[in-house]
Amino acid sequence: MKEIIKRYKFFIILAVVNLGILAVYPFIGQKSISITWSNTLEMLSVLPPIFILLGLLDVWVQRETVIKLMGEKSGFIGVALAFFLGSAAAGPLYAAFPVTGVLLKKGSKFSNVLIFIGAWSTTKIPMLLFEASSMGWKFMITRFIINIPGIALIAYVTEKLLSEKEKQYIYDNAVTMK
Repeated sequence: MKEIIKRYKFFIILAVVNLGILAVYPFIGQKSISITWSNTLEMLSVLPPIFILLGLLDVWVQRETVIKLMGEKSGFIGVALAFFLGSAAAGPLYAAFPVTGVLLKKGSKFSNVLIFIGAWSTTKIPMLLFEASSMGWKFMITRFIINIPGIALIAYVTEKLLSEKEKQYIYDNAVTMK
């Protein structure tokens, strides 16, 4: 029982806070619960297809292939592939993290995984098209050109700042993820 409470402590805390707000401020509490329910339904509609695709990725793509294309010695090809995969992805950012776990598990270079996350969060193709239509092509292209070296710089600086022990801890957690 203690293990269940420990595992779901944040959910329990948020549920108690929501119920407390509902008791003290009924209108705000109803709105809060409504938003929470809406977000839960959105997550439940996004995550199952992501997990199905991850299962297929895990089975169909060999570890050696990922190491060759995105591993330690992948060079520019690994960076370009990480940018492309992140930019071509669909869905909210929280859907990227299970994918990064699989990439780490398959032997992808840490900085390439960070580039993938950065590209997913800032250079998705549908988002770029929306920006171009609402704010203009000049803004979209300027932001895109600034983001590309920014993402790469952040990824490489982060990788260099982490010790080998810290990176190994991250890789170990990816391999044993449940």
